[in-house]
Amino acid sequence: MTPQEIEIRSMEIIAGLLPPHSWTPEELLIVKRLVHTSGDPSLAEVVRIHPHAIADGLAALRRGAPIFSDVQMVRMGMNSGRLAALGTACRCLIDDPAVAAAALAHGRTRAQTAMRLFGAALDGAIVAIGNAPTALREVLALAREGVARPALVIGMPVGFVDAAESKEALMAADLAYIAVAGTRGGSPLAAATVNALLRVLEAREG
Repeated sequence: MTPQEIEIRSMEIIAGLLPPHSWTPEELLIVKRLVHTSGDPSLAEVVRIHPHAIADGLAALRRGAPIFSDVQMVRMGMNSGRLAALGTACRCLIDDPAVAAAALAHGRTRAQTAMRLFGAALDGAIVAIGNAPTALREVLALAREGVARPALVIGMPVGFVDAAESKEALMAADLAYIAVAGTRGGSPLAAATVNALLRVLEAREG
């Protein structure tokens, strides 16, 4: 089978494994991509999509809004060619020496410090969090403080310390989001969400 045939067959199999749902066709595309990336059909049960998430995310992509990630793995998993065609790219400061120094000085995580350093640049942007709950908490703090309101927050930190709770806080905030409830998540899922939005945009615009 060709790679395209394998992908088509994979999506057919996933469609048959999904629970009954009320997702729109575009929401379903995102859910299927997340299931495909995780290899776990049960993930569909914990995907949460804000009613405005797709529209706001696509609008941000159309205007070439920047994308920010907490770790390099999220950035590297995105389709950089498609992003470049839209006049945008993903930025990540986790490896910046200045971020590491500031994090050490203030007793914060590097991911959290990087989001604070981005500050107002997050306003109207897409933020993709695939690893660090502290980064997601900082994005929420920036929104509460009136510093920046991202157009879309992809909240998928993974783990057992504040991952589930930080995502609950995201879903309770007045921000558009795509999230995976609970302890599951991860960088591949956050990147896959951005790539799925790119596919939706491509399908809309031919």
